[in-house]
Amino acid sequence: MKSQRHNAIRDLLVKAAVTNQDDLRRKLETKGIHVTQATLSRDIRDLKLVKGPSGYALPANSNGEDDMPATAAVLENFGLEVVQAQNQLILHTTMGGAQPVAAALDSEDWDEIVGTIAGDTAVLIVCPDNAAAATLKTRIEALLV
Repeated sequence: MKSQRHNAIRDLLVKAAVTNQDDLRRKLETKGIHVTQATLSRDIRDLKLVKGPSGYALPANSNGEDDMPATAAVLENFGLEVVQAQNQLILHTTMGGAQPVAAALDSEDWDEIVGTIAGDTAVLIVCPDNAAAATLKTRIEALLV
């Protein structure tokens, strides 16, 4: 069932614009596939979909199994500024840029990141301590060119 759902999502993204999760859910329902928001979120993560200004897109090789875009490229395209608040960072992004930025950061194996939460224009990055947050802030600032 999961692979069938993933194939349907890939097919939808190739054929039409999908602007948000609810749009994707409705389009899947027209194909007879009913999913919860939680399942759809997992599918989006599993397929490594990227959300840009025009909606969701498949990774570069279009089969959903390639590596995600490089974190540096995602930060360069969507990142605006990063601010430290003790052991947390707030990474401001362009409208709709927080999700791909959070996904790119989550895909990294950086010890400074405990977890991320994304909105529309900001990502909350939780670090284990203030020193790790400062180190990560410097790393991210170098990528926000």
